[in-house]
Amino acid sequence: MKKLFFISVFYLLSALSFAQKSPERDYTNAVLWQQYSGEYRALSFQAYNFARLSLKEALWNQANAKPNCVIVDADETILDNSAFQGHEMKNGVSYVQKDWTQWTSLAQADTVPGALAFLKFAASKNVETFYVTNREAADHDGTLKNLQKFGFPYADEAHLLLKTTTSDKEPRRQKILEKYNILLLCGDNLSDFSNVFYREGKDTKEQVNLLQNLFGTRFIVLPNPMYGDWEKLLYKGDKLNEADKAKQRFNQLKSY
Repeated sequence: MKKLFFISVFYLLSALSFAQKSPERDYTNAVLWQQYSGEYRALSFQAYNFARLSLKEALWNQANAKPNCVIVDADETILDNSAFQGHEMKNGVSYVQKDWTQWTSLAQADTVPGALAFLKFAASKNVETFYVTNREAADHDGTLKNLQKFGFPYADEAHLLLKTTTSDKEPRRQKILEKYNILLLCGDNLSDFSNVFYREGKDTKEQVNLLQNLFGTRFIVLPNPMYGDWEKLLYKGDKLNEADKAKQRFNQLKSY
């Protein structure tokens, strides 16, 4: 009996030790939720159903002579990269740049539910799509190949705007606005919509409250439990490793 007790304690301590050394552990549910849950698909369909209704209304009320467009982000908005996140976790890391470049070159990201159907609907109404993404030049060919593989409309050089000097998308949006009416924007990150959300270390909840009437109408938000700018607010200090970040995330949990 005593021997069994010590064996049980050994395995318990081993499990706890493994958990403490595995900062990627707390992303497991997030990635699995995106890959397997019906709720993720339902929320994505819901977002694009609202997008379709909002686009119809915007077209009805639009009186400007410029051509119309919608702007969409790429990752976790129209392309599902959860397989990449799973790959990184299984290799004991959260994100490695060379792994990401390799992933985008494969052009294997799946579509986000509802995205392709919505953009094809927009195209049927003569509404162009601009893909404004913070993927970089090294991701260019793979990104176009991925979009074209599924038949995304306007998947060409003119409509793909990658990151160049800044991750702030506002200059790219303003460039589009010079020639087009932007009827709505789709993204998984608040800075996909306006740079009032962009500044580093900014708590965006107040800005969301101020602009609440735009969500579901002009701003269409897609669910992304895996990563985002919001997480930066949780961290204090420079050159944090994954164990440091995991500890700070845990300490930021609200309780009672």
